[in-house]
Amino acid sequence: MNKVVKKSKQPLGIIAYQKIYQKIIILEYKPGQSLEEKRLMEELDLGRTPIREALLRLIGEKMVESKPGKGSIVRPITLQNIKATFEMMRILETGVADLMVRHNVAPFLEPMMAASQAVKLAIAEKDVLGLVEANHDFHLNYARCSYNDYLFSYVNEIRGEAKRLSYLSYSTEVNLGISLTEHYQSVICEHDKIVTYLREKNPEKLKATVLKHIETFQRRIVQYIST
Repeated sequence: MNKVVKKSKQPLGIIAYQKIYQKIIILEYKPGQSLEEKRLMEELDLGRTPIREALLRLIGEKMVESKPGKGSIVRPITLQNIKATFEMMRILETGVADLMVRHNVAPFLEPMMAASQAVKLAIAEKDVLGLVEANHDFHLNYARCSYNDYLFSYVNEIRGEAKRLSYLSYSTEVNLGISLTEHYQSVICEHDKIVTYLREKNPEKLKATVLKHIETFQRRIVQYIST
């Protein structure tokens, strides 16, 4: 007699985290918005404990801030924060180019190419959230090429904080003389070049491509915020 294997359910704290996280990324919960526990419990149909667990994790990931006497709010997006984010992105991701020459990066090229394929699929399906996540995976595997746990951890943190900016970049037309479709194609092209220059162990061309990639991202966000 065959046994029926029941699928294990995810913990409620994880479910709460995933739901709140997604709403923050897609800006349904807007920057600066108060995240009242009672309201979240009603909207997400979950209890107080998993909501609190989720908020604590999101505070740790700097997507949510705890304000004394005000509870939790979605972390605001400010020009100062944007500037600091992109400054660190440049320092960290060009640092990968300096370190990768000493190591065997081959184990990370296949995951990067898989992430790049996921980017293309998300674009074709107009799945902006999927595009954001696939792009994040690409850059995390790029960071792994440094073989430096500290650098990887910081890239993960900065790129995680930048996911809302990525969503804006990939979902919004901005007046920069390049359409959203052309922007998608430039992202795909630059990802391909990053993989190529890693394989060739060419740090100079890799740095130049990474800097161009980040600059385009920043220009789109600054244009959006400015308008």
